[in-house]
Amino acid sequence: MKTQGLKTTGFALVLLSISFSMTRCSEGAGMDGIDPYEDPLLKSELLTGELSDAEIEGILFMREEEKLARDVYLYLYDIFPLRPFLNISKSEQVHMDAIKYLIDLYELNDPVGDNPEGVFQNETLQELYNELVETGSKSEIEALKVGALIEEIDIIDLEHEMLRSPDQEELMRVFQNLCNASENHLRAFVRVLGRYDVEYEPVKLDIDHFNDILAQ
Repeated sequence: MKTQGLKTTGFALVLLSISFSMTRCSEGAGMDGIDPYEDPLLKSELLTGELSDAEIEGILFMREEEKLARDVYLYLYDIFPLRPFLNISKSEQVHMDAIKYLIDLYELNDPVGDNPEGVFQNETLQELYNELVETGSKSEIEALKVGALIEEIDIIDLEHEMLRSPDQEELMRVFQNLCNASENHLRAFVRVLGRYDVEYEPVKLDIDHFNDILAQ
């Protein structure tokens, strides 16, 4: 998966900031609480073209990446019962469902299947999950920083998917909404860290992009 946020960095927890030019999320509330289309009669109208191998790979990867976010937040909530972890984990389930909608729409094989929390088909995501829960378990502040990092990565990867699928209307709609929601989540984690007198500095997003997100 040629994503800007994850695979290209080796999934290390100490990640270098990068500069890039790509499609940005638009302003909006995102997909939290919004169900994807379910009417099968819409299917023929929504399919705007055959997917490339890269687009298929992107859908499958984002399905597990959204699962990673949900699973990490649920794990950390059991240790540190902070409201953001509970609320955002529910949103990540909505995100997973949105990607599952794309998987069903294009008749792809779901990489999540019946896998329980913390189990991933993608080995690199499995390694990242293990690293994130270990780091986040150290303290409430580290847990919140892990949350912010996950949202940074998610934003970058979703923007990357939008950049290479501009003509796939349904992919763009779903990815755009998820990206907007991830920006909301990032702002929430940064805001809570501020209550601990911690000024969060972006790890993956370039500083201008990060500041633009916080300013919305």
